[in-house]
Amino acid sequence: MQTSDRDQYFMESLKEGDEKGITAIYTKLYPKIKKYVYAHDGYEDDARDIMQKALLQLSVRVQAPDFYIQNSFEGYFFTICKNLWRRTAKIAKTRVTNDDEVSLIHDERDIALATFEQEKWELFEEKLLEISENCRKLLRLFFDKIPYATIVTSLRYGSDNTVRQRIFKCKSKLKEAIHTDARYLELKEL
Repeated sequence: MQTSDRDQYFMESLKEGDEKGITAIYTKLYPKIKKYVYAHDGYEDDARDIMQKALLQLSVRVQAPDFYIQNSFEGYFFTICKNLWRRTAKIAKTRVTNDDEVSLIHDERDIALATFEQEKWELFEEKLLEISENCRKLLRLFFDKIPYATIVTSLRYGSDNTVRQRIFKCKSKLKEAIHTDARYLELKEL
């Protein structure tokens, strides 16, 4: 899939460390990231941190010669930020804080874990595209927690039981596609 000129410019800016291009990325995407973080119980400092971590993570990834973005740069970057924020929020909920203590989590470790999670997400998304269109529709509805009764009506299945069986078969196909990919074995070993 071909990327737009702006997407290519953003990618090259990250690859080359071009300040003007990185500022353009920040200007274009930060308001959306900030809005998402605010909507999910975050603050402006959180949004800035997520934006910086995502920029750093992606600037490392674009250095790989075989790296490409399947869809839009904006969508890809936003997904990275969402995943980073979800992880950060999850850690914050389980962390006991004491202002006198020094944080035990290092930025390098955070970035490595976020990169690892992003790679797993990309593998999932790629394999989702390899299964049938009907399975994709069904699984997307399932993942969006749409009630079975609604799925029965919208996809014209006979019953809730048929939907459950079909979801099971589609999940099995997706799982098999993921598990047979060499990248899965690499990610599993990490």
